[in-house]
Amino acid sequence: MAIDQTTSNQDTIDNGAIDLQVNGFAGVDFNSDSITIDDIHQAFESLRACGVAKILATIITDRFERMKSRARLLVQAMHRSEVVAQVLAGVHFEGPFISPVPGYVGAHPAESVLTATADKALQLVDCCEGHLRLVTLAPEQDAAAAATQALVDSGVVVSAGHCNPSADQLDRAIDAGLSMFTHLGNGCPLELSRHANVIQLALSRAEQLYLCFIADGVHVPFFALKNYLRAAGVERSIVVSDAISAAGCGPGRYSLAGQPVVVDANGATWCEDRSHLVGSAMTMSQACANLRDALGYDESTIRQLTRDNALAAVPAILS
Repeated sequence: MAIDQTTSNQDTIDNGAIDLQVNGFAGVDFNSDSITIDDIHQAFESLRACGVAKILATIITDRFERMKSRARLLVQAMHRSEVVAQVLAGVHFEGPFISPVPGYVGAHPAESVLTATADKALQLVDCCEGHLRLVTLAPEQDAAAAATQALVDSGVVVSAGHCNPSADQLDRAIDAGLSMFTHLGNGCPLELSRHANVIQLALSRAEQLYLCFIADGVHVPFFALKNYLRAAGVERSIVVSDAISAAGCGPGRYSLAGQPVVVDANGATWCEDRSHLVGSAMTMSQACANLRDALGYDESTIRQLTRDNALAAVPAILS
């Protein structure tokens, strides 16, 4: 399903990629407090030109009120821009209810991580005015899965991510309605126990969870990604971009929520000290090409991984 930029708007809507994790695009950071609705409009024009039908704009961990303010601006843009209304399917909060432990917290600021409560979860629902679609949280940060239950009862999909739950904690969250795992293979330390680790735990629950992967060859080497997809099954797997403002722009210096990001010649998105990756510079058309050229998938399977499974996992995207 590799789509060139000459694809018509209707073809894009009917056949384009669905991306559940977009932090920014074409020089615009959705996690910046200085962007305007015009900036957001231009980013969504570029997304549509790259063959993307729908996205979830992703707000990462920051001060709680700041996160809500950023979501409100995106909702305002939906009301004021036709292209944003067409392409933006809703908001994805990745945090703040994630693990603060180094490695698991990833590029998120640990000082802004919060313990999940039903009240805080419902504040996220309210600020999106009916457009919250997905929340990524750590099950071990959600006592008795109360926040998970409140979100699911409000029609929001809940995903595990940036986490290290026990099997019991993950199963408790699944029982409360958690149904996805965010960018598996990332959001965890570089070195883990060989067998007893969060990746193996998530794969063991693949019949109950949709598992998301970043298919840029940087976050997960292609040989490992092929193993993960085989273990999870393509019918339970979703490819996302985890795009930041650098996506579609090439090497250079960018930012995510005020954090400097250096994109190298290979498209890897590094923090300044090169200790960890910060989102991705990949577009979904590049992801489709990688699935075809590096992993050997046919067009039907690529469509399943980049569109159909996302729609099955988050049906409200088309509402």
